[in-house]
Parts: sequence; C-alpha cells; structure tokens
Amino acid sequence: MKPSNTALLALAISSITAMAHAESQSQAFTPVTVNTKSAQAEATGFIEGQSITGSTRNWYANEQLKRGGKFRYNKNDSLQTTDRRINWVQGTILKYNSGFTEGTVGISTEVAAYNAIALERDRKNLAAANGGTPIPGVGGLGNNRTLTKDGGDAEGQWSKLGLANIKARISNTTLTAGRQNFSSPQVDVIGNRALPSSFQGISIHSEELNNLSFDAATFDRVSPRTEQSLSKFRSEYTDTLIEADHVNTLGVSYQPFASLKTSLWATQAEDLWKQYYFGATHELGDSQVLSLTTGLNYYKTVDEGKAKMGEIDNDTYSLSLGLTHQAHSLTFSYQEIAGNEYFDYLHETNGIYLANSLLSDFNGPNEKSFQVAYGLNMAEYGVPGLKFNIYQARGWGIDGTHYKGGAYDSVKTMDGEHHYEYGIGASYAVQSGPLKATAIRATYTAHRASENQVDGSINEFRLVTTIPFNIL
Repeated sequence: MKPSNTALLALAISSITAMAHAESQSQAFTPVTVNTKSAQAEATGFIEGQSITGSTRNWYANEQLKRGGKFRYNKNDSLQTTDRRINWVQGTILKYNSGFTEGTVGISTEVAAYNAIALERDRKNLAAANGGTPIPGVGGLGNNRTLTKDGGDAEGQWSKLGLANIKARISNTTLTAGRQNFSSPQVDVIGNRALPSSFQGISIHSEELNNLSFDAATFDRVSPRTEQSLSKFRSEYTDTLIEADHVNTLGVSYQPFASLKTSLWATQAEDLWKQYYFGATHELGDSQVLSLTTGLNYYKTVDEGKAKMGEIDNDTYSLSLGLTHQAHSLTFSYQEIAGNEYFDYLHETNGIYLANSLLSDFNGPNEKSFQVAYGLNMAEYGVPGLKFNIYQARGWGIDGTHYKGGAYDSVKTMDGEHHYEYGIGASYAVQSGPLKATAIRATYTAHRASENQVDGSINEFRLVTTIPFNIL
C-alpha cells in the first residue's frame, strides 16, 4: 500500500513536533527478560481468592432519521414507518470469580449472569418489525438494541449466562475454556449496549517474558449483546448472511520502550477471510507542558478457504496525532481504505481498532477520512472525573464501482459518496463514597450522508449510567 500525501505530511509533523519538545517519557530500550515473578506462586486458593462483583447499566438512546430515512414497525399486521426510534434498557451483570487453587497448576472458574429489562416497550418507539429485519428502500438500521419478538414486541425481561469458563494456570500462562471475554484488534468484546458480547471457545495468554506477551484463541460461537442464544460469527457489513464455523486468532504484544507499545495479530475467519493487524502507540513529552501521542493501526484482509464472501483484497490504516497540554487535548486522525470493498470486521465484536471508527466506521470502499477532536479534563480545574469532548469527521472518495462481485454487491452503487459526522459528549466518574466509580455519559451525534453512503443521515442522543458494585 502506498501512503497518501496526507499521511506523509502527518508523519512529518510528528517528527518535527518530537524534535521540538524535550523528552520526559523514557525512550530507553528495554530488553526482553524472563519474568522471575510467578502469578501462580501467589495463588491464595479456590475459596480464599473468590469474589462476587457486578454492575448495572441504564442505557437510553433516542435516534431520528433525516433526509427522508425511515425505520419501520408492525401495527395490526401492517407495515408502518417512523423517523424516530427509542431504546431504553437496564442491563445487570452479576459475576462470580473463584481464586486459583495452589500448586504447580492452578484451577479457577468464572461465571456471570446477564439480565436485561426493557424499560421502553412501545412497539412504535422500538421500530422493530419481525425482530428488526430491514426492509430495502424503506431504511435499514434494524433494532439490535432491545431484544424483540416476531412482530416487534419487546421481550420485557430476559437472562442468560454471559460468562461460564474454567481457567488453568501454570506460572504466568493461563488457559481459559468456555464462554469468556477476549480482547484483541480482531476479536474484542463490544460493550456499547446495556450488556456486552462474549465468546465461546478456548484461549491462552502467556506473560512468561517481560515486555513480550503471547495470545492464541479459537472460538466457534459469539453471545450477542441483545440476544439470549449463541450465534456463529459473521461479518458486520455483508449483504447476505454468511457465517464462519470457527475463528482462530494469534497475537504478540511487545513494548521495546516505556514509551512505545506494539502488537501484531493474525486472524482466520474460516472460509471468509484472513486478516493481519499491526498497531503501535508512542508517547513523547510531558502533558503538563506538551505531550504527543502517535497511534498507527494497519489491517490487511484477504479472502480465505472457500471464499464464501468472494474476492477480498483490502489494505486499511489510520494515523492519529494527539497533543495534550494540561487539561486540553487536540487530536488529528487520518484514515484510508485501499480496496473495492468495505474494510469489514466480525459482527458482535469491537474488532476495528481504527481512529475514525465513530458512529460511522468511515470504512467504505476506497474511502479517505479525517477527524479533528478536542477534549477537556476538568480535573485540572478542581473537578476530577468530569470530562468533555467534541469532534468532527469527514469521509470522501467512496467508490465501489470496481467491485468484482460477492457479499458486498451493494457497494457497486457507490460512486463519489461522501459523509460527515460531528459529536459532543460529557462524562463524569464518581470519585469517592458508596457510588465510587459510577460513570455517567451523555453524547449527541449527528451524521449526514450522500445518497448511497450506507450509514444514512441520523441524529442520536445517548445517556448511559453504569454503577459497579462488590458483594464479596
């Protein structure tokens, strides 16, 4: 992939800024050494190390489609349309963790019950006919926020086992089998609803070396955010339902300097694609004077096995430069898709570590995008826990006319599509007392798109309150 002029300019700015400001973050090389500490040697026992924790989240979202876009719902077996959708759900997680048994091999278990209560149950407000399946030409955006029955009625209350696994640990290496959380640039828990997703399979994480860790995993099912059942993996942007029987992933994380973190991953979605990822984050300077954080993310995606989705050949990267001075931060992010299909990722995961993945992912075929964001941390003004942010992002040059055919045929209508998005948010985390760590966040986002850009034109307001608690 040939870097664009914009990316080269951004790299040049990064170099100049690095030279202009004194180092306070150590840039010394840190060699890889054997980890002399053993996590298993410090095990306290199955019962002695147990804990019961949880959280409850109140999740509210109010959306309004613009420029003629419509949601739809069933009323008396007749299709009706509306430009507004409201979802309001209370999600609660109760989690039990045992300690690790003592000895050379430690055993522990993790179990979490997930419960959701639909606080908004009006069929029109939910706008989810037949469980949320979109109707072509009327407006997509099926409901993946409130669990609904056929016809669009809300499931008033439902529960499931979100986590259920057994762990075995030797020294600093842990094997986990069962339903679990997992975090990587390609298979990552997504937690932007009342409840998060989780994955079923086997994973291993090893920290036997300092500054160098290894991960490997294989999964065959995902537990979706707003569903009771398990599902096979599929892609986020495919036009048709094409599923993978297994997803296999392998990664290494390396920190050669205190200021530099890198990671390299490879993931196979069986008979769909192989995807490779490289990421790096570098910190320079002192935020009390001026600090610079540089982030690079790169994905390479190619079709795999039976290539059920058709030919895929996609290079995608984002580069971000963040300047921080005391309470203020200013970030510039450039992102580019080099391929005639979407940059795609696995549905019900957060497997998109790109700087401009916002309400829109800015991931159309051959799309380029740029974002400017400003953040204000009020801790510097005597109000710790209170933060504000505002951003604007623009995407242009979306062109799918050269797509050869397969699971993304809808991109063929995209010729010079463009869109923009802006958002403003405020968050507060309680600093002390019985509600310590309770987080409240309010966001307002507006997105406007040309005729064939997939995300459409929409305004959205969200208000999310998350309260953690400890029982044992």
